[in-house]
Amino acid sequence: MIVPVNLVLDGQVKWRPRQLDEFQRGIWAAAVRDFAGCGVQIEGTWKAGGVQRPPGREPVISGLERGVLNVVITNRIPLEWDQGRAWSGVTTRYRGYDLCMVALDHAHGHQAPLLSLNTCTHELLHALMLDILEDRPPGLAGQARELRIDWYATRLWLFHDGAAIRKPAQKYVERLGNRGGLDLK
Repeated sequence: MIVPVNLVLDGQVKWRPRQLDEFQRGIWAAAVRDFAGCGVQIEGTWKAGGVQRPPGREPVISGLERGVLNVVITNRIPLEWDQGRAWSGVTTRYRGYDLCMVALDHAHGHQAPLLSLNTCTHELLHALMLDILEDRPPGLAGQARELRIDWYATRLWLFHDGAAIRKPAQKYVERLGNRGGLDLK
């Protein structure tokens, strides 16, 4: 199964030396390997874009495409989305686009099973497991959803076991094939 990904590089950011290279060769490459180990091929193409952060309203993101999973690479998640929590990533529907946003100032690779996992693997799983089709539930239900994603990410990383993600991932890819027109639930 092939998941088409549009990697959008935020042109508004002044990157530290080697920061993007370390991301591509480290965090991103490890996430692609995680999924490849269970038969899910991530095919990414790079594109320039931007994340403008007008005060008091949601960000304005350019460079997005329909019919693919957009992964926006920036330095920090907009305040309106993470409420100042310094999240390393977020996955959402944004103006009809499927979007994962990765904040390189906080993103990391696998560090500890179930606790601190690859930011890209984690966010891609939210899309592939169809979490992207619904708002994050509040409270304990939201925490349970995060734990579920971390469980799948741990299994991908340590055991190359993606049996539980293949069926929902296939539904997600089929949905992308519909160009994002109708949400399959």
